[in-house]
Amino acid sequence: MVAAASAVVAAGAVAGLLSATADGPDGGDEARPVVSESPSLQPLPALPSPTPSVTKPSAKPSPKPKPKARPTRKAPPRPSSAPPAASGLYRHGDSQVLEWVRANRSDPRRPLIESRIAARPAAVWFADFTPDSITSRVRAVTSAAAGEGRVPVVVPYAIPERDCGGASDGGAPDRAAYDDWIDRFAAGLGGREVIVILEPDALSQTECLSDGQRADRYAALARAGRVMKSANPRARVYYDAGHSGWNAPATQAARLRAAGAASPASSDGVFSNVSNFHRTADEAAYDRRVLAAMGAPAGLGAVIDTSRNGNGAPTDGEWCDPDGRRIGEAPTLTTGLPRVDAYLWVKLPGESDGCKGEPGTFTPDYAFELAD
Repeated sequence: MVAAASAVVAAGAVAGLLSATADGPDGGDEARPVVSESPSLQPLPALPSPTPSVTKPSAKPSPKPKPKARPTRKAPPRPSSAPPAASGLYRHGDSQVLEWVRANRSDPRRPLIESRIAARPAAVWFADFTPDSITSRVRAVTSAAAGEGRVPVVVPYAIPERDCGGASDGGAPDRAAYDDWIDRFAAGLGGREVIVILEPDALSQTECLSDGQRADRYAALARAGRVMKSANPRARVYYDAGHSGWNAPATQAARLRAAGAASPASSDGVFSNVSNFHRTADEAAYDRRVLAAMGAPAGLGAVIDTSRNGNGAPTDGEWCDPDGRRIGEAPTLTTGLPRVDAYLWVKLPGESDGCKGEPGTFTPDYAFELAD
């Protein structure tokens, strides 16, 4: 179950969950501020003309009339320089499901897939090790989200020894290369709110690593969180908690602590159920147990991948595009559950695990089944 559960996360992600398109080397894509029109000045109120006094014959001289007070001139309000509050999660315009919807307007499956999957915000994965373009590609996503006043979800997925050499192996060739890639990734995060799902499976699947490699991975992830939160203090970084059907809470908590996930300097909490099917209530309870076992401060929470958990996990443990699954709760930043910060669609529904289509590719029949 452990190996199978981990493979679905990696196989779906590396082959093409949502991925940003490379636009070229870092130096050519710097986001430019949008120039807004100058606020129009309100006309100042007119000054009243003094009322002429009428002098009547009198033995006593008339007192001089008192001048009327001038109305106070109020300066027009200055436009605020503070960024607008994010109104919700960001839907990236470049995804396999949106490409399929645009190219298949007459397909009878299109209305359901478009309304229930393509219209929902989902994560953007960065699964290829491309140091020269990673900054500009991340910046393209975060800048577009900022322009809409929404929160993007980004997934760095390039840890060395990724997937323990399985179907989704790859990533950076070594620790030094990974640290450099993370620095470049963080440089694209901008200055507004962004959710980072840091390296799915990286802490749940460590059995293939030697003690030295495991310690190196923990150190790399702890550094990654610190670098991202230093680059953008509004970034919310979440660490891998696996899911409720995988490692015991105490086991996962020990790994999370070693990777810095209990420290607010590098972490905002944990994520679970990425590319899996376990019910939201089970994940929320599991995540709270993990957070408690970590000794995490009260401010740290959890986010849950609800993209395919509408019917829960199959009883037989099948992980590869199992039949009878449904999409789960819509992505939201408001869950109503204690210590659960968000429901996210990290794995985009309809992108295959490898059994109903090529791994990571959008499969309309599978998407229609999940959405129906």
